[in-house]
Amino acid sequence: MKALGRAFMPVKFKKIYREYRGREFNYLDIGCGNHSPVRTKKWFPGCAYYGVDLDEHKNDEKDFSQFVQFFKIDLRRETEKLADIPDNYFDVIMMSHIVEHLDNGLDVIGILLGKQRERGKIYIEFPSVRSLSLPNMHGTLNFCDDPTHIRVYGIAEVANLLMAANYRIIRAGRRRDMVRVLASPFGLLYHFLRRGRLVGGALWDIAGFADYVYAEKLPADKAPNASP
Repeated sequence: MKALGRAFMPVKFKKIYREYRGREFNYLDIGCGNHSPVRTKKWFPGCAYYGVDLDEHKNDEKDFSQFVQFFKIDLRRETEKLADIPDNYFDVIMMSHIVEHLDNGLDVIGILLGKQRERGKIYIEFPSVRSLSLPNMHGTLNFCDDPTHIRVYGIAEVANLLMAANYRIIRAGRRRDMVRVLASPFGLLYHFLRRGRLVGGALWDIAGFADYVYAEKLPADKAPNASP
């Protein structure tokens, strides 16, 4: 049963689960609403959970009990407040479906890289260019279904930014979680029976809605231009 549960864990956790399960580590969640604190601590109970968001965004008292610290920051206009977050501190930085809401997303990522310690991991997920051509659907299947989406980012520009900052790209590409691909028909049926309509999120993996970049921060002496 535990293995089955892990198969259905949030996709963003699957890249880091093998390395960080059962460990104590510092975790920075960029976009920490929608009960993300409780969901994160379910899979990583030993993490010291820090979060950044525009507002509380549906988090409740139980969620806020999980925070070491919550940084209320509008990343579109208040990047100077990111200075309040400690530098060279976080083992994991998670930025899942945030950058597409920012016109300054690359600048924000660049600042966040300074918050990560050596050998730390960063996971960034965002709608793919393909999402522009997908059908419109409630719950977002086409990029423009969400009116707060303002910019399409590409794998190459995100990966190049990370590599220029001395990161090694572990893996990048189209998000296709096979468990969710196989479960897509059942997800559509579940939402239709529960809500009386189809929901785009059930089709993300089979339709190729999202791309991701997963990378590791290298020590300074491992930089391409480091002296021998």
